Amino acid sequence: MIDVLIIGAGAAGLMAARELTKQGLQVTVLEARNRLGGRVYTQQPDNFSIPVEAGAEFVHGDLPLTQALFQEAPVALHLLDGKNYQVLRGVLKESEEFIPDFEELLTRLEKLEQDLPFVEFLKKYLPEEEYRELREGVTRFAEGYDAADINRASTFALRTEWQTDGAANSYHPAGGYSQIIELLAHQVQAAGGTILTTTPVQEITWQPHHVQVKTTTGATYLAYKVLITVPLGVLQANAEEEGSIRFSPELPHRQKALAALGFGAVIKILLEFKSPFWEEKTENAAVKQKMPELAFLFTDASAIAAWWTQLPNQTPVLTGWIAGTEAEKRRQSSANNLIAEALETLAFLFTTTTAFLQEQLVASQVYNWAADPFARGAYAYATVNGAVAQQTLRMPEANTLYFAGEAFYEGPAIGTVEAALVSGTEAASYIINSFSDK
Repeated sequence: MIDVLIIGAGAAGLMAARELTKQGLQVTVLEARNRLGGRVYTQQPDNFSIPVEAGAEFVHGDLPLTQALFQEAPVALHLLDGKNYQVLRGVLKESEEFIPDFEELLTRLEKLEQDLPFVEFLKKYLPEEEYRELREGVTRFAEGYDAADINRASTFALRTEWQTDGAANSYHPAGGYSQIIELLAHQVQAAGGTILTTTPVQEITWQPHHVQVKTTTGATYLAYKVLITVPLGVLQANAEEEGSIRFSPELPHRQKALAALGFGAVIKILLEFKSPFWEEKTENAAVKQKMPELAFLFTDASAIAAWWTQLPNQTPVLTGWIAGTEAEKRRQSSANNLIAEALETLAFLFTTTTAFLQEQLVASQVYNWAADPFARGAYAYATVNGAVAQQTLRMPEANTLYFAGEAFYEGPAIGTVEAALVSGTEAASYIINSFSDK
């Protein structure tokens, strides 16, 4: 019998594995994919000249565990550089203020005494016609940045995020986010832990202090305890869907809690070009609208509502971002259709032609996290009453089944790698204490 089986070798699973193996516990990690990291995935696809981030990309603000791991690796964190632009209603402007009248929004949010879905807040507390652009802007932000459905998103959680996030610096890890995954995996294996890839779990049969885990490959593993760290979308999936995990006996109270949480969809479209055609210094008559030192570009012209460059890296790669309900609508879209939509959007934003952009295009890659059976979405967002559900899910089941991941973290960093690391550490401490209590 293994002391602890961990399902999922993402940030939460590997962080927990590190803490458990430090205590001398026998740990085996089972990962469905043929790689480690889950939604942390630095890759160099065909024809790209640099590694790119399929999943987690930025370090936003003061995140102690994340920053400590990068320091340990060691990996430099580059402060995001460059200028921010907007194209709203077809008009380009350089702007640090992403949303007009944002201070008015914060003032009204501060007066709110009871949580409610964000869409209802906008209708009840910000109905005036003069604030239509503000409503549209914050809706785009909640759906884009938080990947949230505003019909379910917690207004209290958004208020906390927006009150605290404004002054936070953001960083890009030099060489990619996956380096901290490699560090954790190395530490787990050096301490005697086992990590197995291409091992999707199908069923978990359990009773107190005795768990049998069956995989789709026909293998069976026995353990005293199991820590489940797969993405929320996988736990919410119906039993017949690919990637789902069955529990025997079932856990109806946990299924109810899981259904109360929000899990957002994200599609990233990465495009590398021959040259940074958006820069003033790039001689090109085909591009009428330039954006010198472009860092981020936000727009209402397309479902691809945000774009960014690799600055301070000068490689001419643009990342397009679709999130929330717009990404959900495109769950089944082909990569070719998404790339075509991206080029049409860029042609409008830079006042050029798709023919020019296609001639400039060197490499392209699409990452549709909602269509991935082992993710079924990108990251969690806070819902009304979601904190109660998270509390239910963080508590162990008969000191035998444990759950961890960014979706189960309670705090302002929900949906981040930091949230996953904190949750994995917390779950490991529960498990360590339960062995100590024997």
